[in-house]
Formats: sequence, C-alpha cells, structure tokens
Amino acid sequence: MQQGDIAAKFSAFSEHWRPKVIASTNGQEVKLAKVQGVFPWHLHEDCEEMFVVWKGRFRVEFRDKIVELGPGEYIVVPRGVEHRTAADEEAEIIIFEPAETRNTGNVVDETFTAPQGVVI
Repeated sequence: MQQGDIAAKFSAFSEHWRPKVIASTNGQEVKLAKVQGVFPWHLHEDCEEMFVVWKGRFRVEFRDKIVELGPGEYIVVPRGVEHRTAADEEAEIIIFEPAETRNTGNVVDETFTAPQGVVI
C-alpha cells in the first residue's frame, strides 16, 4: 500500500523543474514538481503525460494554442505532440506518466533535463 500527504511532499523540496516520484502504479509514476519560468519545447514519442495543477497557475503551450490551467484542472498531452510548459509565478503540479520518462522527452538539455526516478 502507498499512502502520503501531498502538501507535505511539496514542502520537502524547493527546486524547480525536478520531478519527484511519490507513487507508482501499473508501470506509471506519480510525480510532483514545482515549476516557474518556461520549459524547453519537446515531445514524448511513446507516451502521453497528464498534468494536474495543485497550486498556482500553469500553462501548456502548443505550436497552435496555449492552455491555461489553475488548481484542480488537468490536461493530457498526447504522445508525439510538441509542447512546452510554463508558469509565470511558482506553481505546483502533479504529473502522471510511464516510469522513467525523461522530463525533457526527445531533448537533452543541460539545464532542464532532470534525474529520473528520484523518490521523495
């Protein structure tokens, strides 16, 4: 059984764009991330990913539109769709995606590519 306190988990770290695994289920990981600024354009060729906003305002930008999200709102980005994420002020998000998915997808970025599988 896996159980936890999401608010307490968010309180345990401060860095941006570094997802932390809090649970796993059926080959998927549930990750928490604090975000601020603009993330690089990328795509995930083999998987979809779901973002749920826990706190703040968060957006997912596509080449043809921008989706703005607030607390309690979510979006599923289809596999193979180029996107980037952003938050003008710090936001806290929950991410659902296959285990060991690289946060920068098809891009390796010295600043933004995070270590995988970091459990908190």
